[in-house]
Amino acid sequence: MSESFDDKASKITWAETLRVYLEPASLRMFALGFSAGLPLLLVLGTLSFRLREAGLDRTTIGYLSWVGLAYGFKWCWAPLVDRLPIPGLTRWLGRRRSWLLVSQLCIVLALCGMALADPRSQLDVVVWCALAVAFASATQDIALDAFRIESADARRQGALAATYQTGYRLAMIWAGAGVLWLAARAEVAPAVAAVAGTPGALYQQAAWTTAYLVMAASMAVGVVTVLFSREPSRVELPPARNLAEWLRGALIEPFADFLRRYRGHALLILLLIGTYRISDVVMGIMANPFYVDMGYTKDEVAAVTKVYGVIMTLVGAFVGGALSLRLGVMRVLMLGAILSAASNLLFAWLAGHGHDVTALVMVISADNLSAGVASAAFIAYLSSLTNVSYSATQYALFSSMMLLAPKWLAGYSGAFVDAFDYPTFFMSTAALGVPVLVIIALASRWTAAPR
Repeated sequence: MSESFDDKASKITWAETLRVYLEPASLRMFALGFSAGLPLLLVLGTLSFRLREAGLDRTTIGYLSWVGLAYGFKWCWAPLVDRLPIPGLTRWLGRRRSWLLVSQLCIVLALCGMALADPRSQLDVVVWCALAVAFASATQDIALDAFRIESADARRQGALAATYQTGYRLAMIWAGAGVLWLAARAEVAPAVAAVAGTPGALYQQAAWTTAYLVMAASMAVGVVTVLFSREPSRVELPPARNLAEWLRGALIEPFADFLRRYRGHALLILLLIGTYRISDVVMGIMANPFYVDMGYTKDEVAAVTKVYGVIMTLVGAFVGGALSLRLGVMRVLMLGAILSAASNLLFAWLAGHGHDVTALVMVISADNLSAGVASAAFIAYLSSLTNVSYSATQYALFSSMMLLAPKWLAGYSGAFVDAFDYPTFFMSTAALGVPVLVIIALASRWTAAPR
């Protein structure tokens, strides 16, 4: 970010800082964050656990993680979400809420498809439904990011990011711990600890069907919030005189505006965005297969990685949001990058401990605390780069860049683990974070253009 943005972190009291979290815009972001966080694990993390339990090999699971590339290409259709009205709905709900509602309903239908398909015999159906969830979820993210950016000024974006992350991470508890807990409870007979190296022995399709159908019903939180929220004030743009002018305004101008404002620094900013979360994203694809291979049960993974860990992420998100307000975004970005890379080394240490729940609690708590700090600061950073006239398109570009290279690289994670081992893999993902520190240091030296 910039020194000018950090200078806006004026000396305010802690009471004023905390009061921001109770404002209506922050509370709406809490509920909508839940809606945004729910689908992600169901097509990535939790799905990888389900597929490994069903007996799929790690290389295949790694390649299937490319479903998540839908999030990396959402900038391609973001201009349509930013500008194109939905007949009937937009007149009733407004531009942002109409796109939110349509994407949420598509997520519900695709999750039902994933619930009913058995990956052992209908893997293609599971993959297509997962792609539909990812595409609709990415569309929801586009509209939601614009909704958030247009709901408050730049100084409050850190607080909105923190409450958004809180709802997001609570949804991840539900889509992570909740779905595993539901699947365990729905099994015909109580599951016993899996023997390391024998995935597939305990898989029960009916249990996973129940769990995923409950997840689909849980999207009602987002649907109800959209219906009862207020559409943010619309930024009026000059009317287009013809189709070519509309396309230029919708597709070209958002990107040209970013390049005009940041000029020679635009490439460095995009490089920072594209690499900041690379350690976490690449490591995360193999986390759940790692738990299965280490013999952890659904209940153990649910309690430790999806509850204790997410609680620490929530703590980290609030700490990151508050520190961003008081210290400035760039300092917290640097702290988050250091912690995120270092925490991956703890997984290499865990791999040598076998089935050790206490060690798992320690590692997951540290890893998720660092992820929370990094995420809150990073969202505030991306928001501050965005011009409100093109909020959906520009933020979609930034958040897509954040995932594109990491998700592509993560697709080879299963093959890497099969060729080497888990400790080597985790140490390698930690090393990926080292160049990010240099990029942050360079980006901190330049002043960002005004929004």
